[in-house]
Amino acid sequence: MLRILDRFPSQALGFAALRWSMVFIFAMFGIAKFATYEAEGVAQIGMNYPLFAWMYPLIGVQGTSNVIGSIELATGALIAIGAWSHRAGLVGGLMGVFTFLVTLSFSLGAPLWEEEYGFPFMGSFAQFLFKDAVLLAACLTLALHAAHMLRTRSASPT
Repeated sequence: MLRILDRFPSQALGFAALRWSMVFIFAMFGIAKFATYEAEGVAQIGMNYPLFAWMYPLIGVQGTSNVIGSIELATGALIAIGAWSHRAGLVGGLMGVFTFLVTLSFSLGAPLWEEEYGFPFMGSFAQFLFKDAVLLAACLTLALHAAHMLRTRSASPT
């Protein structure tokens, strides 16, 4: 059994796969925020959420979505740069954690269960949000990995 396990690639492959999948997700979601259909969809949630509601009267539906998209693109870029810079990876990972904590907080007080059936039958809003739990865990893993690498480097003699 151990001989088979010895043939598995290192954990570095797993971290790389996690990193680049998160870069892809942040790039696709970030780009989408610049489209009208996505801006209007985000506004349905964001206009009633205190963290974003103040932006709509100031910069409008598309402007608010553009800000959110820019933050998502910056997060993905920092996670990507984290392949070479642990400091950038830490910041990007923490930005991702914050992003998904915010989106998961939308579920507080929201109708999550299918009205006719109740728990555990999720409504479309819950299906939209609950995937973010694993994305949060992915960003947390990347942030912790970067922090560990920074700590290891600063502890090693030069």
